[in-house]
Amino acid sequence: MEAIILAGGMGTRLKSVVKNMPKPMAPIRRTPFLEYILNDLLNQGIKKVILSTGYKHEVVKEHFGASYQGMEIEYSVEDVPLGTGGAIRKALKQITQPEVFILNGDTMFRANLPAMKEFHRAHQADLTLALKNMNDCSRYGRVETKDFRVTQFKEKMAGQPGLINGGVYLLSQHLFSGLEQLPEKFSFEKDFLEARHQNYNVMAYLSNTYFIDIGIPEDFSRAQQELPNLV
Repeated sequence: MEAIILAGGMGTRLKSVVKNMPKPMAPIRRTPFLEYILNDLLNQGIKKVILSTGYKHEVVKEHFGASYQGMEIEYSVEDVPLGTGGAIRKALKQITQPEVFILNGDTMFRANLPAMKEFHRAHQADLTLALKNMNDCSRYGRVETKDFRVTQFKEKMAGQPGLINGGVYLLSQHLFSGLEQLPEKFSFEKDFLEARHQNYNVMAYLSNTYFIDIGIPEDFSRAQQELPNLV
């Protein structure tokens, strides 16, 4: 199994606590957040990771090099910001398998990846999203489903429970074929998922495993307490 991790974010909302480094490299008890993601991927059988980098990409490469505990690491570097969609499309050129996991470098969602892959294949999906049930979807918006198929994306609503997009995808390589009309820079979430999901078999894999998004100082602080204790 192979994975692409979107690791090019600047961490604008974390500037008060993390300065001069890509957001996935933010230290959790002196260990980059990205290491916790890689450890989870290692434990789940991922053999190769493409780190999609941009802002201060040299910081990431200097830390990890070409491998991490036996896992092969390659780099897809954005010379100019391409958005999440453009970054994925660029990194896909380095993938050798028919399917690839996509993860956000500032989020940990410990979905069962081998089970997600079985689900994806059983439903002959073009794309599978790992979703998590939340009591309050105000930060993320909601994803509506029917019979495990994604049917709609809804705007953020304070205090509303529902399923959120946990930022872990399993994408079949053919998905981006024929999408040359999309610009070089585009948002995977807005310009592809929300605008085009009806054109594909997009499935929802539900998981209630551990989830944290370090994008705001409060959750970055919580990560300092929780992540070192994960097994």
